Amino acid sequence: MKYSLLLLLIPLFATTCFAQDTVEKKNWITNSVIERYKVLKTDPQTRVGAYKAFYRRRVLVADGFYTKGTKTGMWSFYDNDGKLAEKFDYDKNQFIFEAPLDTSTDIQYRFDAVIDSGMRVTRPLRIGGIYYGFIPYVNFFRLPFDTEGINLDYFDAVVELLVSPGGRLADYKVHIVSKAYQYNQTINFSPSLFSEEDKQFLPATINRQPVLARVFIHCALNTDGTIDFF
Repeated sequence: MKYSLLLLLIPLFATTCFAQDTVEKKNWITNSVIERYKVLKTDPQTRVGAYKAFYRRRVLVADGFYTKGTKTGMWSFYDNDGKLAEKFDYDKNQFIFEAPLDTSTDIQYRFDAVIDSGMRVTRPLRIGGIYYGFIPYVNFFRLPFDTEGINLDYFDAVVELLVSPGGRLADYKVHIVSKAYQYNQTINFSPSLFSEEDKQFLPATINRQPVLARVFIHCALNTDGTIDFF
């Protein structure tokens, strides 16, 4: 009896110790997306355990698990309406599910090739899907001018990503246009400013052959000079 009781207490003791050795964190990664996770008390940079990110605190957009600071196992990603967009297995480094392309979204793709109706075409894939996965590129940019006294409803912002046939971020630029203010500027940044993880894609293909592709993300402008998804 004592031996059985000891076996029951060991998992409870281990769980309690683990909880005591971690600290819960939350962080706004955009104006509308907050992430919640745990870190080690002894190393605040090392994430462990469950990870979740929410759009406007309510809609789940990312759900996964960290092991000693590394994403592991199956992660699920959703759009800002809560619809499943992608599943990725970090242990196998493999896309498990990718939702069909929704042409009504504010993300478009162009390919540096002539495409006929009979060709099999795949778009470049980003881990995280077309919402959570593109946050680093939208969140990176700040307007190069003071927005005080300016009606930003008259401005359009488009993030353009160039993805190489090797699945690498080859170019990053943002187009800012306003007919009302007679403003038209394209701002270029070096891809080296992004982390290694944020430079990786599964390349676009035509008839199973990797090709160069461009991703266009149409964004809204915020009063603080940042941009965000519509």
